[in-house]
Order: sequence, then C-alpha cells, then structure tokens
Amino acid sequence: MTQWDEEVDLLVVGTGAAALSAAIAAADEGLEVLVVEGSDKWGGSTGMSGGGCWLPTHPGMKEIGVDDSEDKVLTYLDACVGTPAEVGPASSLERRQAFVRTAPVVHRWLADHGMVWQTAKKYPDYYPDLPGGIAGGRTVEPAPFNAKRFGDFYQQARFSMPAGVPLFAGDTYLLARAWSTPSGMVGGARFVFRALGGAVTGRRLTGLGASLTARLMWIAKEEQGTEVRLSTPLVDLVVEGGAVVGAVVDGPEGRRAIRTRNGVHLGAGGFDHNAAWREEYQGLGVEHSSGNPYNTGSVIEIGMRHGAEVALMDDAWWGPSVAPTSHGGPVFIVSERSMPFSIVVDQEGSRYVNESTSYVDFGHAMQERGLERTNHSWMVLDVRHRRRYLNNAFLASRKAMFEEGVAVEADTLEALAEKMGVDKATFKATIQRFNSFARSGKDLDFGRGKDAYDHYYGDPTHGPNPNLGEIAKGPFVAIKIVLGDLGTKGGLLTDEHARVLSTSGEVIEGLYAAGNCSAAVVGRTYPGAGSTLGPALVFGYLAGTHAARRGGAVPMDDAAVEPAADVAVEAG
Repeated sequence: MTQWDEEVDLLVVGTGAAALSAAIAAADEGLEVLVVEGSDKWGGSTGMSGGGCWLPTHPGMKEIGVDDSEDKVLTYLDACVGTPAEVGPASSLERRQAFVRTAPVVHRWLADHGMVWQTAKKYPDYYPDLPGGIAGGRTVEPAPFNAKRFGDFYQQARFSMPAGVPLFAGDTYLLARAWSTPSGMVGGARFVFRALGGAVTGRRLTGLGASLTARLMWIAKEEQGTEVRLSTPLVDLVVEGGAVVGAVVDGPEGRRAIRTRNGVHLGAGGFDHNAAWREEYQGLGVEHSSGNPYNTGSVIEIGMRHGAEVALMDDAWWGPSVAPTSHGGPVFIVSERSMPFSIVVDQEGSRYVNESTSYVDFGHAMQERGLERTNHSWMVLDVRHRRRYLNNAFLASRKAMFEEGVAVEADTLEALAEKMGVDKATFKATIQRFNSFARSGKDLDFGRGKDAYDHYYGDPTHGPNPNLGEIAKGPFVAIKIVLGDLGTKGGLLTDEHARVLSTSGEVIEGLYAAGNCSAAVVGRTYPGAGSTLGPALVFGYLAGTHAARRGGAVPMDDAAVEPAADVAVEAG
C-alpha cells in the first residue's frame, strides 16, 4: 500500500500549452490541480515557439470574412495528412473530429479567460491549393502580455525572446523584408511602435510563444490559484488495479508520493534531446535540434513502463537549419530560403526540393536525399538577397560562421563551388537552369512560388515570381544547411479524450497526455502554422474536462464548456 504524502484531484506534468490548458480546464470544473515542472524554467517548448495556434473554424474567421466548416477541415486533413487508415491511430477519425469540433470552443473559452487573439488572416494553410485548404485565417496568435505582472516569477520563464520584444509570428515575414518593400517597412514600423508603446507605459510586453505561456500561466497560477512547482520532475506513476491513482515526484523537498483522485495529465514535451532515443528511433543525433533542451522523453518512458503504446516515434517537426557554430545554433530557417535570389543545393551541386515549401516537407526531402546525418546542403545567396532581406543566422553568429566554414564567400560561382566542395560542372548547370526559371517565373522542376504559402515568405515587389530570383550577382555566399527540427512528434498514443492507450489498445484509466509527449493528430505532416500548439491546447482542454467528468465533478454526458461570447481582438 502506497504511503501518500499529499492528495489532489489532478496532477499536471509540464508547463507548456498542453499542460496549462489541461490545468485551467480542470480548475474551471472545480478540481484541485497541482502543476509540476521538471526543469527550473516554466513555459516548455511553447515558450520557445512562434506562438501561433492552428484552430480551424474559430470565431475570428467570420470577422475577416472567411468561411470554414468541420467538413472542409476534415477534407483538408485527408488531403494533406492522408486518410486515418493511411496514417494510423494517432490520426484516427475520432481524434480528428474531436480536434476540429473543439478548436472553436477552446478559442472562445480562452478568450473568456482574457486571452486576446489576433487572427493571422494572411497566413495560409501550408497546402492552400489542396481540397479544403484556405489562403489564410485558421491560425491565431496571442496578443502581447505584460510580463511585469508576474514580478520575479517571470525570471523563471522559458522564452525565445526576452520581454520587451512584443513580436507576433505574423510580423516575421514583414521584418524579413523590412528595408526592401513598402509592406515590410510598414510592418517594421508597427513592431517598433508596439515595442515603444510598451516601454513608455512601463510595460514589458512579451512576444511569440512567451505571450501564450504567460497568459496561460497567469490564468492558472494567479487567477485560479493553482500551485506550480518548478524543479519537480515526475519519477513514476502509481498504478492500482490497472488505473493510475497517483504519481511520485522529486523536488527540492525530496521525493513525494501524490495521490490523484481524478488522474494524471502528461504534457511535458517530446524526446528532442534524448540522444539514445534519437539514435534508436530516427538514426540521428541531437546536435541539430532547436527543441527544448530539457525534453528528454522522460514522461514517455514512464508511460511505456506502465504499458502505454507509442506511435510516430521515427518522426519530428523537421526543417532545414543553419549548422551550429561554437557560438550557438542551430538556426531554424523559414523566410530566408523562400526569398528571391536564393537556391539550395546538395553536396553534388544539385537542387532536390522547392526551397519555399513547408519546413516539414523540406525536412522529409532532406531525408529522402540521404542528408539526415553527416551530409549537408548549401543555401546559396546572390548579393541582392543579402542586401534586401533579413537572415537570422547572420544575426546569431556571422563571424563564427565564416571562421568555422558554416558560411563561405566568393566573387564568382566557380570559386564558390570550390569552397563548397561541390562538383563545379553540376553546380554550374544547376544555376543556369534555375536562372532560366527565375526569368520565366516558372519553376519547372519543383514548382517554387506556385501557391499562397510560398508567396507568404516571398517578395511581392519582385517579379515575375515573388520567390524566384537569379543567382547572378556577386559576391556570393553559401551557408551550410543541415536537417534540424523544432521537436519530436512521436509519443504516447491517445484517444479522442486524450486518454493514454495501452499496447493492447485499452484505455489506461486515469492517465492523459497531450502535446509533444503524445503522438501527433496531424500525423507526418504540418497542415498549417501552429499545428503543434493548436492540438496541444485542444487535447489539453479535453483531458482536463474529461478528468473532471471521470471523477464525478460534472456528469459524464455534459458538454465540457459552453462557448463564450466572441471577444474583440486588441493589443494587450
């Protein structure tokens, strides 16, 4: 018989979107919730992210005149993800329906809690031309949050940018061309005024994923009074009669056994930095991951120890990254490879992908080309690219990049090919063919610049194709590109209520999971911006509300939360 040190209704493991969504939902239903975080920083992968959330059919879409429906979204998922039969149980029809039906509920629910959403009306789905795809509106972003409201507690937050930089993910495509296009200059000015507005009013406004975690943490900790313990990792689950009845955690006060009346929810991230697992499941190391360094898959392993099934362990939220240097990195790249006057080639000097495609598809193309480990690619830049567009990699470590061979420069393409170590004849032919596409505006090999997603990160002032520009004016620069990721997407297999399933397909009573420690509902692809965070919020919410119903706090057949009235979107 376990000797319990304390007792709560729901124990939530993690402090990212999936965890805090579950904690807030359960507390809304009257449950006593305890949140534990294994690291000394709160916010998880969410705090390091862009903060966008893919929430199809959300109420803000009507405000911008975009029609959406459950059927349209399910049709789109079939088209870009594959059918449930093709993808497997992680992306079952029941899980897809649960996500699509609950997404607008979560949008309204969090708005009712004070979350101020901005609809990314120009951010298209990643496959806008497929059946059910749309050219903008399904992604939402949280408005900046004043971090000063937390006091010293915000010093323990995990974030990609410090408070005082209130950046929207939707700003990035404009800032990338801030000094070369009218829309970029307007977008840059708006960002500057937003930052200055916060400073002159004494606020420290957050941006990107930090805005999302800050608002969620404020709701849970400050408004609902939920206790949050940092440096308190989950050690094990306590299972009796096949059901999870508690957990063992470590922490500053030592090891403690916590009884849970309603269950345990796992929302503690993937296995981004578990070298042994990355080798076993994916055949590569951890050195090129941009994921949360604390994500080691510990909660997945604990679940497996108690008979949980896993899925999609060989996959990740892949994407091309600039190789790391001694000064930092890797640097995940998006807009840089999509702007004109750039091309990506492999070590043979050949193109193999639409450079403007979604990062997951780019990553899969690198794997198919055999570039997942020791081999690399080169992103070649005409001087016009460097003068007109922002390159985040150079902001991080320009000097080190050239000193350590991550970047090379030459006045001619022939000399550049020599420094890159690629076949000169192949490289010359590749550039000539590519330049002919740039002049005609049609990429006959890979279709770069064919749809609204490609154009989102292109240059609207450049023609005939906003994504294609000749590689013709030097000096030229080539940057070493490797296969990176934003985190892993495989993990515990769950059902439509976010309940963890066993290897025999049965529900493990009292155990829930959402976020990157669970297998992704979107399978092996990435339908739109925020396809990690949108499902994390939704399945966290479903876990919290189901746990309340499981324990009898509300009847099992009650709707979790009635949609609240729409809330006006404004800077906060």
